[in-house]
Amino acid sequence: MYPNEMSLRLFDAHNHLQDERLVPYLNDIAVFLPVAGIARMVVNGTCEKDWSGVLELAGRLPQVVPSFGCHPWYVGSRTAQWRENLVRFLDAVPSAIGEIGLDKRVEDADFAVQEEVFLWQLRLASERNSPVSIHCLQAWGKLLEHLRSNPLPRCGFVLHSFGGPREMIAPLARLGAYFSMPGGFARDRKKRRREVFRHVPPDRLLIETDAPDQLLPEKLVEFPLPLSTEGKPVNHPGNLGAVYRFASELLGISLETLAGQVEENFHRVFGGVQTGG
Repeated sequence: MYPNEMSLRLFDAHNHLQDERLVPYLNDIAVFLPVAGIARMVVNGTCEKDWSGVLELAGRLPQVVPSFGCHPWYVGSRTAQWRENLVRFLDAVPSAIGEIGLDKRVEDADFAVQEEVFLWQLRLASERNSPVSIHCLQAWGKLLEHLRSNPLPRCGFVLHSFGGPREMIAPLARLGAYFSMPGGFARDRKKRRREVFRHVPPDRLLIETDAPDQLLPEKLVEFPLPLSTEGKPVNHPGNLGAVYRFASELLGISLETLAGQVEENFHRVFGGVQTGG
């Protein structure tokens, strides 16, 4: 943590703190969060199996904004009672909806079923005026079509790790979109995605770690963790400050200006489900 960051309030628009890869480090992370100035983090559930973990963290850590949803990767494993179960978790604590979405990269997936599950959750978010975090891969045209033809939450919606084309920024923003940038976009192969973010309106920008995924390039990592049991990198949510620094340099604005703008944006979309300051 750099000295001039100690007084900044940082907001992580998307992570998965409940993930089993982070569980061994949760006690240390809990101590670290207030020291690092991490004021809020949206912790996203992806399936019925991990919703209870998100709820437990919401009760344990004041920084957690819980979010519950059925991710397109796990549509096939949902139970017959998934809708009732989702509503039960949403009613348990002020919360957002997500991570939900559309993903045409999923092998052997029924995209029509993905759409059905996505649209049901999107309508629920609209009915409850709940912020919703959306995952999209190789389905941007279809996503825009659905967003244009369905009711949306008045508070807005978050496009997690936005990877769509520059030309879609304006129409999505008019619909209420916020565009969230992860540290993984600092990697060399993500140049096109970095360039797209130069055109995101400042009042629509959010920052995320997507921990334990989307680790920054090694030279930018401030809080390294051991590799997972599969031998893959694990992203510590404490790297949020490093993501802010990457975004500050990319966009050519001061860290303080960026932090203030992101805080304002975060409160605008997630303010209705936050507790505390």
